[in-house]
Amino acid sequence: MMCRFFVFLSVVWATSAFAQPNLLQNRFTSEQLTSLVASADDWKPFPKAADRAAWAALPEDFRKRAIKRGESALDFDWPALPADVFLDFARNGNRSRYQTLRGRKRSRLRDLVLAECVEGEGRFLDQIVNGVWATCEETWWGVPAHVGRQKAGKGLPDVEEPVVALFSAETSAQLAWTVYLLEPQLNVVSPLIVPRIQREIDRQILTPMLTQRDYGWMGMRGNRVNNWNPWICSNWLTSVLIMEKDAERRAQSVSKILRVADNFLNQYPKDGGCDEGPGYWGRAGASLFDCLELMHSATNGQFDVYDNTLIQEMGRFIYRAHIDGSYRLNFADASARGGISASLVYNYGKRIGDDTMMKFGAWSAEQRKGHRGNVDEYRDLYSLFHYGEIQSVKGTQPYLRDVWLPDLQVFVAREEEGVAKGFYVAGKGGHNAESHNHNDVGSFVVYRDGLPILIDAGVGTYSAKTFSRNRYDIWTMQSAYHNLPTINGVMQQNGRKFAAKDVAYKKTNKSATFSLDLVGAYPKEAGIQSWQRAITLNRGKSVEIRDRYVLDKVSGDMILNLMTACDVSVLEPGKLMLKGDGEKFGSATVVYDAEMFEAATEAIALDDRKLSRSWQTEQLTRIVLKAKSPSKKDTWTVSVKP
Repeated sequence: MMCRFFVFLSVVWATSAFAQPNLLQNRFTSEQLTSLVASADDWKPFPKAADRAAWAALPEDFRKRAIKRGESALDFDWPALPADVFLDFARNGNRSRYQTLRGRKRSRLRDLVLAECVEGEGRFLDQIVNGVWATCEETWWGVPAHVGRQKAGKGLPDVEEPVVALFSAETSAQLAWTVYLLEPQLNVVSPLIVPRIQREIDRQILTPMLTQRDYGWMGMRGNRVNNWNPWICSNWLTSVLIMEKDAERRAQSVSKILRVADNFLNQYPKDGGCDEGPGYWGRAGASLFDCLELMHSATNGQFDVYDNTLIQEMGRFIYRAHIDGSYRLNFADASARGGISASLVYNYGKRIGDDTMMKFGAWSAEQRKGHRGNVDEYRDLYSLFHYGEIQSVKGTQPYLRDVWLPDLQVFVAREEEGVAKGFYVAGKGGHNAESHNHNDVGSFVVYRDGLPILIDAGVGTYSAKTFSRNRYDIWTMQSAYHNLPTINGVMQQNGRKFAAKDVAYKKTNKSATFSLDLVGAYPKEAGIQSWQRAITLNRGKSVEIRDRYVLDKVSGDMILNLMTACDVSVLEPGKLMLKGDGEKFGSATVVYDAEMFEAATEAIALDDRKLSRSWQTEQLTRIVLKAKSPSKKDTWTVSVKP
């Protein structure tokens, strides 16, 4: 999620790594779409609440949990969203207080709607109406961090300029699904409820989206876009398909959505890699898949692009980034641990004919033991009504031995295909203006037996500073807090020109090596002529990091930084023991030249809840290997061994 990220990190750029096919908008003409897309009255993607047989046939454990969650919300007192709380972001950068209040309202409404659909006795209707009415009374459905897109700037939302951002679009879709599922029941409570929802969705979403030439996230001016684009498009499309009754406006809106979504797809790397990291894939490639599925459903299967290679590769990224259990390869603002939308991954795999992806989705569903685990109504409904099918597939984790994404410049290597046992190593090249960028060109992670050894810390709780000009003052964004060198006291710098050079990857049955030159990732004051890094997995033996460099001069500290969540102790000069608990963290030995380096450790307290929850600890450790007598030309070698 980004606020002013487009302003200081987005650039207009295109390379041969990106295709420009306008795949979606060229599938059908606007005239063809008018006849192909079902009307709001005819589109029935899921059973409505009145279809009692369909809802009664859901698994009993689902039904009980849904009703229990709804019952817990029956006494919920719908909170006001005060202006002074909204102003927190403008005044002190805090975005959590408002978002917490708002989030409780959205989740309680969601629970109540599902409970009423499952039970069907009207017991939850009044409280649903309370929630709907309270939501419709809100001046704006977004969050303070995103209101700065309005002409008035950050502060309170301007009712005269409804800005469409991530969470305003999500709220629109949530209310639209409420109408889809429960319209007759809401009309019994009052015939004014649905028209009120219709007016608010039109005011905040449908008309602005149709008449506004370009919000930055649309990419209509050729600017770089990120997950905002498909995430909003999926909710916008939902709102159109359910709530837009005018045939002409409906067709115009669908055509524009496809055009906007193409701006995201046209920029996507051919290898399908998500530069925001796998933690954001769920709202990047996966949200595009939501759009494709909505179109597939609304056209009775005639809108189908699942044979397209890029669409297929985008889906496969999520299992290519899987490490073991809840651990996944993380870079940028992605976290190292997290779940997936099991039903979405399963269905994506089914659409593209990928058994590995289907089994990964089925495995995730097994881990959740039937819990929904989704973050919106569309994915929830799919999960509910396809649970039996997903459950019938034997799930497995996708332990790929080797992955190489040449456009994203990310590699993955493990010792054996199909098992978590042994060393796993992954690293990245790229540049320092990627979406949700950290200054991390050439960084890597090491796991052993599926547990972390050397890590990428990730990102803390978002604040105004996260997406400001001061982003790189935050330690998690700095190269010195990644597994990278600090050269002559200088860290990597942010910007598109600070990029990897001479990137290469090769693999055999015995080893896998990723190599690149880091010279372009550092500013001139670092004084680098070349910094050749090679990261090698010697299968069954070790992980080796070899840095061969040439400098103009030595003018400051020369340091190799290594990040870990393990306990660190000195076994002997040249050997550090990284000890884990065998459940959250692994264990290994870091071997270095004690004559070349002086080793020290720095404890980093995780006073941020997001980071401490991600790593299940209150502290990380930075290992600092400082060159004792650095020269202008040398080779550093560090190994990670059992």
